[in-house]
Amino acid sequence: MAVRADAGSVQTSDLALVRGIADTRATLDEWNDRPGPVVGRWLAGAFAITIALLSAVWLIATVSVPDPGASFLGLSERPHVGQVLHVLGRNALVLALHAMACVAGFIAGSSLPLEAQRQSGAWRWIHEKAGPLAIAFVVAATAFSLVTQAFVLGAGTASLAAKLDIGPGLLLLGLLPHALPELVALFLPLAAWMIASRQKDWHELLAATVVTVLLAVPVLVASAFVEVYVSPGLLRWLAG
Repeated sequence: MAVRADAGSVQTSDLALVRGIADTRATLDEWNDRPGPVVGRWLAGAFAITIALLSAVWLIATVSVPDPGASFLGLSERPHVGQVLHVLGRNALVLALHAMACVAGFIAGSSLPLEAQRQSGAWRWIHEKAGPLAIAFVVAATAFSLVTQAFVLGAGTASLAAKLDIGPGLLLLGLLPHALPELVALFLPLAAWMIASRQKDWHELLAATVVTVLLAVPVLVASAFVEVYVSPGLLRWLAG
């Protein structure tokens, strides 16, 4: 028996998930034609966030009380692959948080408004208000993450600088070979989220999540090896 869909029935193309997949494919096709400007904006945004975070770390390190009992990766034992895996696990959690901000931005800015069009009455009002509230939550959670990272890294920088008997600024300079590419890679999804939110291009965020994570992973792997096998020796050299 054939089933007839009338004008009031739900069409498959109106479903948020299907629409999201269609938007993602269209966005990827568009970016494939001009990848340079898109990736360039993400890199510029991620670099700006990185510089802001490192500046905050330096300021916090200059006023923090060093912890004499703190231990540091690669300085108290010979480097090994287990340390690399530890660094990768730590960075994977941060990258996942920033990637989820992109996904949440897509849901709040694109999927929920589409779903709201299919609702009426109180349910429509709830869907319309849920989007801005979800975006505000993502902003607050991301800001909390950045502030927490700044204080944790600042305290660790103060302790390591005291252990090596060098200034926090010189220490951060010695960490840049791995820290700069690592942080820029970690902040790629966050930069994509910020650019899309400013331009109200919420429908692009699923594609941005996929691309930024794929770009970040190899950089994070290389940075982890540099952090474990190169940075400790560089720090010892700076310490004299």
